[in-house]
Amino acid sequence: MKKEFEVMENETIDDCLKRMELEGFKPVRRIEKPLFKEEQNKGETKYIPIAQKIIFQGVKTP
Repeated sequence: MKKEFEVMENETIDDCLKRMELEGFKPVRRIEKPLFKEEQNKGETKYIPIAQKIIFQGVKTP
């Protein structure tokens, strides 16, 4: 069984990994997704990166 765990805004990566362990999961994959802000300037649309979302995929430990 797989489950995704997102590193929350006020949480460190280590905190997220500890939360996974408490729920009985171990990380098997790390995904990083950039978050963009859309900005219009003189009819031109630009996408500016503002943050990065980190997600861990975990599998149930036996």
